[in-house]
Amino acid sequence: MNWLNAGFEVFGTHVLWTDLAGNVAALATVLLAMRKSMWTWPVQFSGAVLLFIASINAHITGNALKQVLFAGLAVYGWLAWRRGTENGKQLAVRPARPRERLTLIAVMLLGTVVVGLLLYATGLSWGAHEPLPKGAFLVAADAYIFVGSAIATWAQGRALVDFWIVWVAVDLVGVPLAFSSNLVVSGAVYGVFFVLVLVGFVKWLREYRTGPLQVAVAQ
Repeated sequence: MNWLNAGFEVFGTHVLWTDLAGNVAALATVLLAMRKSMWTWPVQFSGAVLLFIASINAHITGNALKQVLFAGLAVYGWLAWRRGTENGKQLAVRPARPRERLTLIAVMLLGTVVVGLLLYATGLSWGAHEPLPKGAFLVAADAYIFVGSAIATWAQGRALVDFWIVWVAVDLVGVPLAFSSNLVVSGAVYGVFFVLVLVGFVKWLREYRTGPLQVAVAQ
């Protein structure tokens, strides 16, 4: 058996080891982000590599491209948080300003349309090969997850509290898409994410409200 397809059976469903390990890393990333730990970014990078492999095997091109973007944004986030904590400074978290929030929403909507059209035209999304209207929905979901994930990770690197809410919006589409693609572990983890991101949002918002720079980055 090709190691890329190696896994085990759970209730008649084949679970990829890459999918399992990648999602464990993804869960760890969320927990580390709650603590504003610098380990958030190398763990995210590792998880992105594993989930890229799992997504390619499952023919979910949008999710695979998302993992490539995650790897790049993990490098960006690490550098941004390093700058934000130079000379012993604390990482300052804050809500997005109204203009920033409107920009995030506009980029998410416009980006979903543009990426969706690109995925459909190039056939990179598996939904592009499905009959309409199902195919259009799948392509839109691929594009939405790709763009939303990029925005959330970028906002996380900027230490914006709003990045947690963007993740909630992504999870609302990611959970059903993962289960329908037989990525059982990914679907279950997306469900756990939904709860964790709400907890993370409350934690970051509380820290913002209780101190000028709040909690130091955990090392």
